[in-house]
Amino acid sequence: MADPDAHLLIVDDDERIRGLLQKFLIRNGFLVSAARDAAHARRILSGLDFDLIVLDVMMPGEDGISLTRAIRETSSTPILLLTARAETEDRIAGLEAGADDYLAKPFEPKELLLRINAILRRMPEQVADDGAPKYLSLGPIRYDTERGEMWRGEDLVRLTSTEIQLMKVFAARPGEALSRSQLVEELGRDRGQSQERAVDVQITRLRRKLEDNPKQPRYLQTVRGAGYMLAPD
Repeated sequence: MADPDAHLLIVDDDERIRGLLQKFLIRNGFLVSAARDAAHARRILSGLDFDLIVLDVMMPGEDGISLTRAIRETSSTPILLLTARAETEDRIAGLEAGADDYLAKPFEPKELLLRINAILRRMPEQVADDGAPKYLSLGPIRYDTERGEMWRGEDLVRLTSTEIQLMKVFAARPGEALSRSQLVEELGRDRGQSQERAVDVQITRLRRKLEDNPKQPRYLQTVRGAGYMLAPD
């Protein structure tokens, strides 16, 4: 069931697809705006906030991955990429740019709806899980488990919705190794090697925000044969 207040932005240069998606998502309870290319999307985003952006990768002019990087400089709004490319490397590039998920064309509209709702469900209501401490200390980083916020001194560290969900999962079980398959399940993704590799990419991105030296992580550790573990101070 869609959040009746959720406002989506659809960015696709194909007018037919853009119109079909807009009508389908409106019928399923969303407020929907649409942009024909990255430049149009930038103008809309300069004046409006959205709950989620559905963004085509292959567009004339600025492509979706470049626009994702630009959005991530100032916003943590969830981004779902639509890509006609089957190569795993292209999907990984989208995740590395800051996207929360991807969906390969052609796709069934119902699958897009499921992906959108899954992402929106992952956005925290900012209530800590039972047993989770109010704050976690990770060197110079302070993580507020109730608000899902990460702070470095007085500066807020911007997290994507997937990074917020990962921190929520790790914060509820500090010092416990979680396998890739467990993390895929916690993120509400379909199981499979491609999704486990996507988790690796998200961990790499999160380490860049957490660690002084992401290649030798102190706080978000790899546990050989077991997965990943958050090790707060």
